[in-house]
Amino acid sequence: MSQVQAANDADNAEVLYALDGHIAIITLNRPERMNTISRDMLNQLTEHMLKADKDPAVRAVILTGTGRAFCAGLDLTEVTRPSEGGISNGNNNATNIDLKFTPPTVMFNMEKPTICALNGSAAGYGLDTALGCDIRIMAKGAKLSAAFVKRGIVPESGGTWFLPRMIGWSKAAELIFTGRTLNATESEAMGLVSVVVDEAEVMPRAMALAQEIAANAPLAVQASKRMMRMGLSENFNDHVHHVFLQLMPLLKTADAREGMLSFMEKRPAVFEGR
Repeated sequence: MSQVQAANDADNAEVLYALDGHIAIITLNRPERMNTISRDMLNQLTEHMLKADKDPAVRAVILTGTGRAFCAGLDLTEVTRPSEGGISNGNNNATNIDLKFTPPTVMFNMEKPTICALNGSAAGYGLDTALGCDIRIMAKGAKLSAAFVKRGIVPESGGTWFLPRMIGWSKAAELIFTGRTLNATESEAMGLVSVVVDEAEVMPRAMALAQEIAANAPLAVQASKRMMRMGLSENFNDHVHHVFLQLMPLLKTADAREGMLSFMEKRPAVFEGR
């Protein structure tokens, strides 16, 4: 990949971070275990997402995986070790849970647009993580598995919140209560992914989309995402009011001036994020 600046501490890091222009690429890198999430991976994923969100040069984020799966869920070999605390950081007597810096919460609150390049199947925690991205591009041979109830648990990382909003209560209830697995065609028909492509085209398509997003005014893109997120829990009148509060400072930016001038001058805009 041209001009990619890797930011990994070691070649064997379980989550990789790289920059390609204005695009941050975060890669789950545990292919021998189908990218199942270990405790270390939770921490690394959080760190990389926060890093991308804070970097003013980053305008879009792609999340993907190495190998034949995107993410097959939590690593059950850790979850089922009570003597070592499992993936819950070892405090089995906690009466409160702080999820502020866990990947699902961090991803939901990210300002930067996120694209999940589903190079392979996503199950359990992997499915919730994919659903937490703004846009999903899926390989033809991949599957989405909501098998939580088959394991005696619930969609613990956002699935019960995302799915009813994405596909409606009835379809979400059917998917969650049955623990069903969907192929790519079913996932696209249900609206869970934007597009299904050949496996070799997943990353090129994700990069092309990320670059298209990055070519726009980044402050406006981020404000739009912020408003969409707020709109999920606001009534219309409150939401429109908040949109205008976002619009006012944007109108004073150099990027807004550039956007309007470029339109009048019939040329591509060059945005600087200020």
